[in-house]
Amino acid sequence: MISYVRGKLAAVEPEKAIVDVGGVGYGVYMPQQALSLLPQPGNEVKLYTYLNVKEDAMQLFGFLSRDDLEIFRLVIGVSGIGPKGGLNILSGMTPDELRFAIMSGDAKAISAAPGIGKKTAEKLIVELRDKVDIGDVLDHAAHGPGEDVYTSGAESGMQAEAVQALVALGYGSAESLRAVRKTSPECTTVEDMLKEALTYLY
Repeated sequence: MISYVRGKLAAVEPEKAIVDVGGVGYGVYMPQQALSLLPQPGNEVKLYTYLNVKEDAMQLFGFLSRDDLEIFRLVIGVSGIGPKGGLNILSGMTPDELRFAIMSGDAKAISAAPGIGKKTAEKLIVELRDKVDIGDVLDHAAHGPGEDVYTSGAESGMQAEAVQALVALGYGSAESLRAVRKTSPECTTVEDMLKEALTYLY
């Protein structure tokens, strides 16, 4: 099993990154959002990987953090969703957005991924709802991969309330989470957070 690859980023292709490890170029399939966050070719990268072995091929799927890899493993553990389907889901939403979509039962957001129908999205929600919680979404890295920025317990609680309120107003779980995460540290109440988040939704 290949747990991770570390080496020089040789190229970024439409669906994968090519990583030069000791003179061997590994093609690593990645979500589109993760590909967009890679540095320029020539820089060193470390990708956490999942090796998918089929009768006619071996494919490496890569992620920027162990956390991203873990949610991918959970997704492909759902019957009917293979590695390509998992990659499609995580190309349309970040792991945290997916977690919140699961928690809030937002099958519409999940089924927006190519090849993922409503029934499959609903099945994913049912099977994974007990495996994620709000702490996974809001208590860890706040702004992006590789940043050691963490929210306090109080701030996490306010963010959770604000996101849930926006979902109750009819906004999608993923867009609500994105909007709340954009709010400034000056927001000291849920009401302040909601007001500012709404400006990003119009």
